Amino acid sequence: MKNLKDILYKVGIEAVQGTTDVTISKIEFDSRKIELNDVFVAIRGTLSDGHDYIEKAVNLGAIAVICEEFPNTIIDGITYVKVKDSNVALAFLAANYYGNPSESLKLVGVTGTNGKTTIASLLYQLFKKAGYKVGLLSTVKIMVDEQEFKATHTTPDSLTINKYLDVMVLDGCEFCFMEVSSHGIHQKRTEALHFAGGVFTNLSHDHLDYHNTFAEYRDVKKLFFDNLPKSAFAITNIDDKNGAIMLQNTKAKKLTYALKSYADYKAQILENQLSGLLLKVNDNEVWVKLIGSFNAYNLLAIYGVAVELGIERVEALRLLSELESVSGRFQFIVSNSKITAIVDYAHTPDALENVLKTIEDIRTKNEQLITVVGCGGDRDKTKRPIMANIASSISDKAIFTSDNPRTENPETIIEEMEKGVEPQNFKKTLSILDRKQAIKTACQLANPNDIILIAGKGHETYQEIKGVRYDFDDLKIVTELLQQLNK
Repeated sequence: MKNLKDILYKVGIEAVQGTTDVTISKIEFDSRKIELNDVFVAIRGTLSDGHDYIEKAVNLGAIAVICEEFPNTIIDGITYVKVKDSNVALAFLAANYYGNPSESLKLVGVTGTNGKTTIASLLYQLFKKAGYKVGLLSTVKIMVDEQEFKATHTTPDSLTINKYLDVMVLDGCEFCFMEVSSHGIHQKRTEALHFAGGVFTNLSHDHLDYHNTFAEYRDVKKLFFDNLPKSAFAITNIDDKNGAIMLQNTKAKKLTYALKSYADYKAQILENQLSGLLLKVNDNEVWVKLIGSFNAYNLLAIYGVAVELGIERVEALRLLSELESVSGRFQFIVSNSKITAIVDYAHTPDALENVLKTIEDIRTKNEQLITVVGCGGDRDKTKRPIMANIASSISDKAIFTSDNPRTENPETIIEEMEKGVEPQNFKKTLSILDRKQAIKTACQLANPNDIILIAGKGHETYQEIKGVRYDFDDLKIVTELLQQLNK
């Protein structure tokens, strides 16, 4: 039980009706979860407005309401607190309720279009190998040292973030690595958190269904770095044209990493094979198990963060060499007939191009490259033709199929993809609505030593169609199909 007055610390209060000196049970922003003596925070969402549910929350037992506008009916015995921004208020309420756990950890946020999950997950892995107790907040999962919890969003809501950070502190974790999405920044979910560091990976075409323009998308990412404290570090990919922009107004220690430019953390790819990379990192060579130039960038960011957090440079390189790839990120199997099947989460044009170019770099051109790719429903439609163009241009055969159609007609999604295929590449494409059948066709078309890329879903173990989630695991399905076909 907490006192409302205490958890209102740093919340920008504009007006109060009633007393703030009341004991509250917990905080909720979903009126359906309200119980006796809870605080209800009315959030304006994209689909509904929490202000419409204030009366319902009070009837269910809410003792206090945080809102941007007072309701028409004020009920005696209920405290109403008016704030400028309910999302910001929720962030501070949540942090205060859980005792500001981010201040007791070294919390590092990773933001950018691609690479967030890999960098955050591998930092968790590296610091675990270094002997520390570590937390992870990622798209794939939430980890409190050895204990795993299911993740539902790239960046969870403020209450969920602080709840797990609190569990990490109580468990003795010293570090936490966290993916920070543009949605999370824009909706102020990270507002009241104390970060020890921030990482910028890259910026490319994504989420333009949510952000109106690319400039808005970029500026939202930049906000994360603008808000870092002086005590933190900010490390950015200076090879990305937006990398320098991220550092413009930050108070944090400014650091850079790059493969092509002068930087604080610099690497050169000496060898690139299916078995791994030989990198020269700041004049020291290291063999790593990950593949491709995009992973060279990821590993360089990880190395920089490790050094900035106090791990000795040689030890950091040794730990880099031990890291294993993240679930659904360039995961591959080799069948009995030497067909290589690669599963990757690439769901943006830039990520798909990076993966395909990585495969191009390591193959001898005697093998054919077959790509199975789809685009998600209810998401940015403008990237669909671009992704189809990339897949059909670089691959020997491109099979367009369903990803997670969600509430959209999958046929319409594929038709929008097909519009991006250039005339000379038409004969290289197939469209197969059923994802399993598309993967099976790729397996049937493959000959010994060929490469199949299945892109878009990566670590996901479901397919969402008309609001229903069905079991679907790309890696499991392609493994079974290759075995059934004796390939």
